[in-house]
Amino acid sequence: MASIWALALPIILSNITIPLLGAVDAAVMGHMESAAYLGAVAIGGLIFDYIYWGFGFLRLSTTGLAAQAMGAGDGAAARAVMGRATLIALVGAMVLWLVQGYIFQAAAFVIEASDEVEVLAQTYFEIRIWSAPAALMNYALMGWILACKDTKGVLIQQVITNVVNVVLDLWFVMGLGYGVEGVAVATVIAQYCGLGIGLLVLRKNMARHEGQWERARIFQLDKIKQLLSMNMDLFIRTVCLLSAFAWFTAQGAKLGDVVLAANAILLQFQQFTSYALDGFAHAVEVLSAHSVGAKKRDEFKKNVKASTQLAFVFAAGFSLIYILFDSQFIAFFTDIEEVLVMAQDYIFWVALLPLVSVWSFQLDGIYFGLTQTRILRNMMVVSLVFYIPLSLWMMQTYNNHGLWAALTIFMGLRAITLGITFPKVSQRAFQ
Repeated sequence: MASIWALALPIILSNITIPLLGAVDAAVMGHMESAAYLGAVAIGGLIFDYIYWGFGFLRLSTTGLAAQAMGAGDGAAARAVMGRATLIALVGAMVLWLVQGYIFQAAAFVIEASDEVEVLAQTYFEIRIWSAPAALMNYALMGWILACKDTKGVLIQQVITNVVNVVLDLWFVMGLGYGVEGVAVATVIAQYCGLGIGLLVLRKNMARHEGQWERARIFQLDKIKQLLSMNMDLFIRTVCLLSAFAWFTAQGAKLGDVVLAANAILLQFQQFTSYALDGFAHAVEVLSAHSVGAKKRDEFKKNVKASTQLAFVFAAGFSLIYILFDSQFIAFFTDIEEVLVMAQDYIFWVALLPLVSVWSFQLDGIYFGLTQTRILRNMMVVSLVFYIPLSLWMMQTYNNHGLWAALTIFMGLRAITLGITFPKVSQRAFQ
């Protein structure tokens, strides 16, 4: 239990700064004269969630593979994992720069927002895309640092990055009146600050772990194939997850700017919960990977049980807080009366989601640590295929309530499908 707290608490604290940043973005836009500003940042942020978390495999695969190498005492192999992740991050950023115009056109086609929202969202997108190299490199750095169990280093990087972002947000928007441009520029500057801090933390951890950089191992063909296979699985899995939330936002946008803005605010609650509970998922991921590398099955079982119990207690706490302080939290984001009233009508779903989604978060972390990426991919695809027609059917009768109900069922399906396969997967990992 103590080892889980030692890993989870700094991750929870660092993760919480991420949705807090999104909350500040939403709050400064929510107090502008029109709901269109909030809707534009919501859509722009969704596009980048889709892009960057599509590359989230850089963090996930790096942590699992590097931690298993460290558990086996192979420092050179752990460095080779970092080298391969770095190359993928830089190439990926260059590709995003080259196709940025097509990306926004595709997003605008899928998300049918008003003309005003679309123009503002495009402005936000065209500025923030320049943070791509820093954003992708930060995933790789975080993955390797987590594999070292240096969660304090991750905390330092995340806190500094997001504090810089928040301060610049307030200065550019509230002080200088830059609107969505200010939010975007603040994010770009903060991402590059985070990259600098991450490199310093990486250097410290490299000095603590023996091993050499070996070019031959970085470009080892079978390892590259393994990484590409894992990354493709995780890419598909992540795109499916993001597609579920993109679908949710797109369907909400069809119900009008007020519903779009209200849903954007309420999703901030879910984001906050997700990032906090991910602290336990990250902890069990790292511990599971080290247990697999060292072939310690009893240790694995103990860590899975303890981390899941703690995660559920936290989830219940979030649900209670959202029920007790819903009006205060919503008022933080906006003073537009019709958006306030609309958001209040759907707070029940926000309070229910932590109790449903905590199980899928934990199972994700365990499977990442076991590097069982194919099952993660397959179960996510199954859940998404069920979710999309379900949401359309439920919206016809229950409108936005139906949309929220379908999202809740989707999160539950993720846990059920992974839970069914867990006994066999965990047994096979230690054979």
